[in-house]
Amino acid sequence: MAIPVETFFLTPGAQGTLQARIQQMVAEGILSGRFRRGERLPSTRRLAMHLGVSRITVTLAYTELVASDYLASRGRSGYFVSDNAPEPPEFTPPAREDRVDWSRALAQRFSGGAALIRPPDWARYRYPFIYGQADPRLFDHANWRLCAVQALGARDFGALTEDYYDRDDPHLVDFIARQTLPRRGIIAGPDEILVTLGAQNALWLTTQVLLNRRRRAVIEDPCYPALRDILAQSRCALVPVPVDPHGLPPGSLPDSADVIFTTPSHQCPTSATMPLERRMALLARAREMDALIVEDDYEFEMAYLKPPAPALKSLDTDGRVIYVGSFSKSLFPGLRLGYLVGSAAFIREARALRASILRHPPGHIQRTTAYFLSLGHHDSLVRRTGRALTERRRVMEAEIARHGLTIAGRGAHGGSSFWMRAPEGTDTTALARTLRADSVLIEPGAAFFARENPPATYYRLGYSSIPSERIGAGLALIAEALAQVGGGS
Repeated sequence: MAIPVETFFLTPGAQGTLQARIQQMVAEGILSGRFRRGERLPSTRRLAMHLGVSRITVTLAYTELVASDYLASRGRSGYFVSDNAPEPPEFTPPAREDRVDWSRALAQRFSGGAALIRPPDWARYRYPFIYGQADPRLFDHANWRLCAVQALGARDFGALTEDYYDRDDPHLVDFIARQTLPRRGIIAGPDEILVTLGAQNALWLTTQVLLNRRRRAVIEDPCYPALRDILAQSRCALVPVPVDPHGLPPGSLPDSADVIFTTPSHQCPTSATMPLERRMALLARAREMDALIVEDDYEFEMAYLKPPAPALKSLDTDGRVIYVGSFSKSLFPGLRLGYLVGSAAFIREARALRASILRHPPGHIQRTTAYFLSLGHHDSLVRRTGRALTERRRVMEAEIARHGLTIAGRGAHGGSSFWMRAPEGTDTTALARTLRADSVLIEPGAAFFARENPPATYYRLGYSSIPSERIGAGLALIAEALAQVGGGS
């Protein structure tokens, strides 16, 4: 790798000869970690032109650095950072004093929300019982790569280089309309579909369009923590409604609300599935309140035990349900591709908002996904993933029972997680910290609750990214830790 010549500059007013200052500049780059062993420096001619000094000055500086083993000369190839040069553990930018009072400069604050405890290096843990992460061994890398190459072909490249402005890839929208949505019982036209950067972006767009400080929103309790943060940004009045074993109870809704957020297929995080009768009752209650419903239909593809129930949107005859879907769970989370489905009047405003901040999701990603879907690779992946999750769920249930752990909620149609309850008096946040030392990851449940003093005994166990053969040993460690902190499980 070559070090860009633009990263070199002489500090104005510095002491010493030009040759010494160049030596110091290169040495400091190596000692700070900006320049790594084996990286090639700019040629003496290029660096001299860039700095506005003579070439002999740069050559003499490089020669001194070679003598002190900071650099190595490789004939006509040039000068490289020596393999024997000091190498700090990681690059650390130089300390500086900020003279801005950020406590006053920030007009709004978005940090400090209820975040899930999930280390960025989760993949190195032996027992990662975390939700929402894909198992790369199940993914069809070869065909995804072929679809990506096909999307870069001459026939498609014109579409990729065009600025869609506020539009989406027509092939992807067509597939969603003709194939994806009908599987959920939903019929929608292109003007009722908007591609988003994942489900979270879809929820944000929806919130920005529908809510403000004068409006009221209902959320499930517990619920997806990031949704509460999104709603807080809208400054709307927030009404958490506790869920029961069948999801959101319509009878517990307040007398008035503008928008109701719900996850009827797989309640987050309990995995409860809302029965058909309750779905009809929720629609009737929303009609009485003249409220809109936002349905987050995440993980519907993971219905490997029995067919999923019809989407709430499919039962809506008033046009009051806005549907949120995502490919992040069935493909891979890093894809960040989802979609909104709603009445044309709503989609028009959401489309205009999206265009003002990001135009549209990248065209190449949209076209690659369209090919992967239309060529049948996605269906094959869903079937393969379903078989793997069926086996992992079977092992999870057997090992949970063997170790005496308590399940508080599980998906009736499938899914990829269990909502668990620890013995009274257990703090699962502290439990999660303890388990990390044994290479076990769990998700404490407190972050999912909106109440002021959330229960500390709940936790979630995902099994999408842990192989079946490690599940038993991992659950044994959880049971052992629970026995130590709570006197038994």
